[in-house]
Amino acid sequence: MKRYLTSESVCEGHPDKLCDYIADSVLDACLRKDPNSRVACEVLATKAKIVVAGEITCNSRINIREVVKGSLIECGYSPDEFTISVFIHPQSLDIARGVNNALEAREEGNDAHELGAGDQGTMYGYATDECNERIPLPLKLAHRICLELDEARKRGFIKGIKSDGKAQVTVEYEDDTPKRIEAIVVSIQHDKNIDLNELKEEIILKVLCQAFCDYPFDTQTKILINPSGRFVTGGPAADTGLTGRKLMVDAYGGLALHGGGALCGKDPTKVDRSAAYMARFIAKHIVSLGLAKRCTVSLSYAIGKAEPVAVHVDTFSTGKIADEKLTRIVKRIFPLKPREIIEVLNLKIPIYNLTSCYGHFGNPFYSWENTNTAFAKALAKEAELAH
Repeated sequence: MKRYLTSESVCEGHPDKLCDYIADSVLDACLRKDPNSRVACEVLATKAKIVVAGEITCNSRINIREVVKGSLIECGYSPDEFTISVFIHPQSLDIARGVNNALEAREEGNDAHELGAGDQGTMYGYATDECNERIPLPLKLAHRICLELDEARKRGFIKGIKSDGKAQVTVEYEDDTPKRIEAIVVSIQHDKNIDLNELKEEIILKVLCQAFCDYPFDTQTKILINPSGRFVTGGPAADTGLTGRKLMVDAYGGLALHGGGALCGKDPTKVDRSAAYMARFIAKHIVSLGLAKRCTVSLSYAIGKAEPVAVHVDTFSTGKIADEKLTRIVKRIFPLKPREIIEVLNLKIPIYNLTSCYGHFGNPFYSWENTNTAFAKALAKEAELAH
């Protein structure tokens, strides 16, 4: 049975991604000064204006305007073209008390510094065996296109393109196995005097041929480059950007469940971020060990409570052992309390603005993508006993 799956990605100068990059750059600046910073940073970008708002508790002063200016430069914009407004206040004491959770921990005879979840919600992790990165192939290829576009702009490989752009890839599947590339869509901002036909030829040669080197498109693949025609006005001048508005680009390309919580701009006490990384860590272990072809791990939390209120593993009937058994194994082996997750995945280091573009999953640099761990050995052993 054939089916067609599509995912998109965006370049680093896309207005929403610009906001994500600024938010995570603010988070990184706080973590460099104070690894225990509490950060919930939201950013809005519109024509000639950047607005930074949110709750930040940090033991050192952060020059947020300078962070914003540096981020604008990194993403291909001139800071001189923007007015920067900052509206920041400390984290709510009620939330802080709930997260620190010292009283409850003492009453239960646990560590008085137990860390409760920073919010309620369900976070999902997903993995699939359709490519080495264990993410959906259409998403991997869309990310590649955007990365190649950004590199072509920065290195001058393609003259006249700018930093706002996006890509979309459709893959044809047969019996859940990728067979061919059905369609590629690319939109990239450009100078007003550029020749669109020449631009198309350059993007095919210098971007698409690189991005699809190991998954080549064919003569029947539909390739649409700037299908609306001219794309001269772009970035915040053309489209207002907001933090957290590219949830599917950040996660699994719309091809897996999502709890609705954004990742960017949040310190790891927020389970929107840390539990999403742990859920992915677990799912990738399960698939990488060959225990399932596809897998979703869901972790649900209540604000102020350390233990998840629900844990579930779904292997879509591809698992070697029953999902119920696998769920019990996961709960025994993997750390699921916020403090444990932060420690195991080393989430207090300032690496977050690197995650803000081309997805939070699939990059081997990130700790939650590492499956060469003691958890892999423990999981393999428990699975063998349960098989």
